[in-house]
Amino acid sequence: MPKLKTKKSAAKRFRVTGSGKKIMRRKAFKNHLLERKSKERTRRRLSNMAVVHETDELRVRLMMPYS
Repeated sequence: MPKLKTKKSAAKRFRVTGSGKKIMRRKAFKNHLLERKSKERTRRRLSNMAVVHETDELRVRLMMPYS
């Protein structure tokens, strides 16, 4: 069976936890228009990693077959 290719865009956006059971992602809305967003929002809430929702997890795993 041939090797499967990893979608490089997905590999840059997602990380798998050490156990391999969860996939982590960055939170949105932290790229631009930051002057109107509060520091509490940008530093505390948006800086943390988030777990990919279980309904999207299968799609992400298909994009990264060897993770």
